[in-house]
Amino acid sequence: MSRRYYINNSGRLKRKENTIFFEINENERKIIPINDIDSIYIFGEVDLNTKVLNYLAQNDIPVHIFNYYGYYSGSFLPRKKNVSGILLVSQVSHYTDYNKRLYLAKSFIEGGVYHILRNLKNNQADEEIEKINKLLKNLSDANSIEEVMAVEGNIRNIYYQSFNNIIKNQDFKIDKREYNPPTNPINALISFGNSVLYSVILSEIYKTHLEPTISYLHEPSERRFSLSLDISEIFKPLIVDTVIFNLLEYGTINLSHFNQDLNLSYLNDEGRKIFLRYLEDKLETTIKHRTLQRNVSYRTLIRLECYKLIKHLLGEEEYKPLKAWW
Repeated sequence: MSRRYYINNSGRLKRKENTIFFEINENERKIIPINDIDSIYIFGEVDLNTKVLNYLAQNDIPVHIFNYYGYYSGSFLPRKKNVSGILLVSQVSHYTDYNKRLYLAKSFIEGGVYHILRNLKNNQADEEIEKINKLLKNLSDANSIEEVMAVEGNIRNIYYQSFNNIIKNQDFKIDKREYNPPTNPINALISFGNSVLYSVILSEIYKTHLEPTISYLHEPSERRFSLSLDISEIFKPLIVDTVIFNLLEYGTINLSHFNQDLNLSYLNDEGRKIFLRYLEDKLETTIKHRTLQRNVSYRTLIRLECYKLIKHLLGEEEYKPLKAWW
């Protein structure tokens, strides 16, 4: 089974004949078998040329690039071979038909809120659960995307405030969710985790016939691959937040794993490596799928969510967001 490669060091990614290798210096190089690569995530300062990009493209391998602070910059996506004109037309028609778009937008939030409540229940946050359950009625009554996003924003405000009770480490307190850029370690963890998850989902979308630029909750014009943002709503609390809770509960990550420059906080190299290792473990964790009757990983669940969306768009089966049953 191919796997994701996270490159945290600086160096050069090269191709020699039919082999990819990462060269840190003249004496240190690592061979990466092409058949072993699912996707590549670059966090260090890496040089690469068209020769290696062409070879990666021939093998359908996307490359995701992150900036100095560990936040997503962009992706190199090979020419898409999995294309379907019928599906593209259906994707567009579900965007232009407002009621169809609204149904999908609500579904993504419904799945995400289910996993938010699951996290709160696991941490006995009864007061926050009650508040969010009251807001859920507003979600079902919402008549516009703006109303859906407003409900989602209010729910997330309550959810993130609950982190101050769930996370016992006093160094990781949150006053409000910050984005560009985060000024404290807990916001830095959330932003980094969501950023990597976004690109993981993009890789899974890329393997299907879905067009990643057509979305329903987020405006397609806002971000290049906005369908990744839509689907990530379901998986952020299920994957990223639980990784954060575990890392902080056992002190695996602490303040020594962050750099703080003026009003900016971000994971340093060691912190980033730790987070990526735990995130990778989470993505490869398997559960028994009650319909397929076999073990599937969290990463496979993301792909399955894409297939469910395709069935809905083609009118084969109504889309219902993933709700963890285990």
